[in-house]
Amino acid sequence: MDVDDDAENRAGRPARAETAPGADEVTPYGRKAVLAATIGYAMDGFDLQILGFALPAITLSLGLSTTEAGWLATITLFGTVTGAMVFGSLADRYGRVKVMTYSIVLFAVFTALTAVSQGFVEMAIFRFIAGAGIGGEFGIGMALAAEAIPALKRARATSVVGVGFQLGVLLAAIISAPVITLWGWRGLFVIGIFPAIVAAVFRKRLHEPDAFVRHKEETARQKPPNPYRLLVADRRVAWTSLGIVIICSVQNFGYYGIMTWLPTYLSEQIGLSLTASATWTAVTIGGMIFGILLFGLLADRIGRRKAFWIFQAGACLALFGYSQLTAPLAVLAGGAVMGIFANGMLGGYGAIIAENYPTAARATAQNVLFGIGRGVGGFAPLVVALLAASTGFATALSFLALIYIVAMVAMLLIPERRGESLDPTTP
Repeated sequence: MDVDDDAENRAGRPARAETAPGADEVTPYGRKAVLAATIGYAMDGFDLQILGFALPAITLSLGLSTTEAGWLATITLFGTVTGAMVFGSLADRYGRVKVMTYSIVLFAVFTALTAVSQGFVEMAIFRFIAGAGIGGEFGIGMALAAEAIPALKRARATSVVGVGFQLGVLLAAIISAPVITLWGWRGLFVIGIFPAIVAAVFRKRLHEPDAFVRHKEETARQKPPNPYRLLVADRRVAWTSLGIVIICSVQNFGYYGIMTWLPTYLSEQIGLSLTASATWTAVTIGGMIFGILLFGLLADRIGRRKAFWIFQAGACLALFGYSQLTAPLAVLAGGAVMGIFANGMLGGYGAIIAENYPTAARATAQNVLFGIGRGVGGFAPLVVALLAASTGFATALSFLALIYIVAMVAMLLIPERRGESLDPTTP
């Protein structure tokens, strides 16, 4: 289903491309909006990662079983999916900046409250609520960045937001061990309150994007549409939503499958030490950051579909090739290449989702469609583990490589809207 030549936008009017002089000029508001969304997403990455670093100490301190410790991570993931389903629609009704602030404050406060947990049930409740805030923030930040930046630079802006998550992961990796050594695992979670302060500052300095303001003015006397229904408004939109769910699921499945099990693969199959595995992780994350920025640049220049195809094909080849490597230096270099392609597409989802749904459902689409993908990706560690147990890690990695072919086919369902203005009205 190729819709490159589709000249109709979501409101049924001819698509508009921003080609006038100054159409690619980023305003001071646009820069502040992207910075706010990037910092918010960085705090998401930080919060999710510190649980992994603190889990051994938490297990010992609270006397948790291995199963209970594992459930804490799973419950946090359940919270992110729940938050994604709820907060996006709230942002479409009440405002991106306002609801993004609330979601950040929610996960910041309940991350800090995790520090006072005295048992499994209490901590599980705090982690679920914190996860809900984390899940809500992603799509709202992406919608905010997409609406605040000119069409010709939209993919670059959402890619910068995507980099935020990786920077948060790096920050967690850098400070977790020293903080736990000095103040214990509780001290690490207390630090989680700082995003609330940052959110409050940005809330005072940032107004809602013009696209959202115009939409609210034009629909002030109308009953707000159901944003969830707008994701399947007609047959064409439903096919688009299906395509986006597929590519988001592949993205998350590949990411969680790689990041969860490759350290084990490096240790058991390649024989690398813990220090060498940590170096691999840093190099791979560095590759991911470079890949995200490169993807945004390409997507704005050659189009979303072509950029996704290049990176999806690259991820397939990189993963398959990586599974064949054995020399330590080759593994190190291969990790960087794999990071570039496997996670480079992260920021592109913000742009491609924003461009295919109206303002009345844009944040909902971001959170729901990517949230479904994140939920599917949550099964990746289990699937990879089962494959590795029966066929070996190399074969499991080869399986991960093949799923990107599915994503390449799914791209045919998604219209190419590079350079189009976002429709400020409901369809």
